[in-house]
Amino acid sequence: MKWWRLFSGSRTSAAVGTGRLRTLTSWAVLLVLSLALAFTLQRAGLPAAFLLGALLVAMALALKGIDLRLPRFSFLGAQALIGCMIAEAVTGSILATVAQAWAVMLLTVATTILAGGIVGWGLTRLEVLPGTTAAWGSSPGAASAMVAMAEEYGADPRLVAFMQYLRVVVVVLSASLVSRLLLGQAAPAMVPAGEPWLPPLLPFVATLGIAAIGAVAGRCLWIPAGPLLLPMAIGAVLHVAGIVAITLPPWLLGIAYLALGWYVGLRFDLEVTRYAVRAIPRLLLATLALIGLCALSAWLLTRFLPIDGLTAFLATSPGGLDSVAIIAVGSNADVPFVLAIQTLRLFLVVLVGPPLARFIARTAPRRHGPC
Repeated sequence: MKWWRLFSGSRTSAAVGTGRLRTLTSWAVLLVLSLALAFTLQRAGLPAAFLLGALLVAMALALKGIDLRLPRFSFLGAQALIGCMIAEAVTGSILATVAQAWAVMLLTVATTILAGGIVGWGLTRLEVLPGTTAAWGSSPGAASAMVAMAEEYGADPRLVAFMQYLRVVVVVLSASLVSRLLLGQAAPAMVPAGEPWLPPLLPFVATLGIAAIGAVAGRCLWIPAGPLLLPMAIGAVLHVAGIVAITLPPWLLGIAYLALGWYVGLRFDLEVTRYAVRAIPRLLLATLALIGLCALSAWLLTRFLPIDGLTAFLATSPGGLDSVAIIAVGSNADVPFVLAIQTLRLFLVVLVGPPLARFIARTAPRRHGPC
């Protein structure tokens, strides 16, 4: 071999080594900044802080031109763990509360979902967002589940995440304002993590088994969003029956949120970001309209059931289950009632989302945004 080929080969090897070092450094920067922002948001009391922190940092680095990608299996694993998280929210006391007033609760949940559908349809007709993206983005509640499922149904998960968490922030602020000022309740307190950092071994292994089997079966059976829906269904049945105690330590959920936030955030580019920023005024109006429609259903709820206005407002609030729980526990609201309606809506939103998205997509104009 000629001497210049040896020289060329060593330079190529050095370039490869430099590229790997640069990639590892980028991942380290992404991890450190995501954790720093996540803990900051968590101390501020924002829900799903790890997902939000990972999403925002990944977006910033992607817009800076750093080219990183998570493998597909990490996204599917995050879906499965989120499905188990939803299943863990279902308890016997919540089911008993639902059984006592199931007709009114079902009507309330249906009204809230219908309000989200109306807002999504309006965004579509105004060409603010593409059809399926508007549907998933305006779904009231289950923000992390909506982001996880959106791509499975042809929506842009980047814009869905942007719209969902813009709504979460506005809903948390409005619900806190109603709780603190209008109804005279104390400021909401943070809810401590419900699971230990070192969980019992057998329930933890069983939960991982449910997530793994559900994710694999969901993909093999070609069920849309199967990696989320199957662990959710299997886990809920086993959890309520007392066969398996769904156990998700906070560090595992943190990993799932980081993976989901990175998977979505790293795919942002300048075109999508400019499109989303331009749409913020209309998205804010749509969010306020959704909150107003839900507040109307809360007022109707107080006409049929002997509950206070704060409980009704939190029960119909289009925020996520975790954020509403934080506010409900820190006030004098009827927490089991609030969580019962929120959990019922969580399941129905996940199940009704696909046909609603298809319906909105069929009525959408042909000309869309950048997606």
